[in-house]
Amino acid sequence: MSYAPQTYTLWMKSLVLHSNGCTVYDSNGVIVYRVDNYDTKGRRHVNLLDLRGTILCSIHKKLLAFGRWDVYRCSGSNSETREKPWFQVKRCYKMMRGKVTCQISVECQKYHIERSIDGKTAFRIVDTDGDIVAHAKQKHSSSGIVLGNDVLTLDVEGGIDHGLIMAFVTVFGLICGRM
Repeated sequence: MSYAPQTYTLWMKSLVLHSNGCTVYDSNGVIVYRVDNYDTKGRRHVNLLDLRGTILCSIHKKLLAFGRWDVYRCSGSNSETREKPWFQVKRCYKMMRGKVTCQISVECQKYHIERSIDGKTAFRIVDTDGDIVAHAKQKHSSSGIVLGNDVLTLDVEGGIDHGLIMAFVTVFGLICGRM
């Protein structure tokens, strides 16, 4: 688990040919997280993995609850703890203030993800106090060239589990149909 501030590069593509997903690189260009969705977009069960393929969490879309995902933390042995979800995500169909996409409940803490008004791919994760815990925007190369819509820079603040943030980003990608 990392709790120091970090900048990641999100590539909204899977490393596996002909599958959907996301690959996350740290500031040194090392893969730290990945999501491989071998089925069609909008799959109901997706796993967030680390570089070695260890499942960090398992994300399940609830079939009878429209717009709700349960996320289960997985142990080091790749088995799920299915007793109680680690956190739940609820999609907001009526956008509050025109930009909130979903609400997240992690035990007694609450977060929400807001789409940026100035771009289709930019978003931020905000806690209940209104503090931004992570912010994503379209990536620019060091020479200032704007990369494609599928390449983002994600700045994560310190003091929060980065695996938790990556799970939030994964569910957000599923909601937006990008994985």
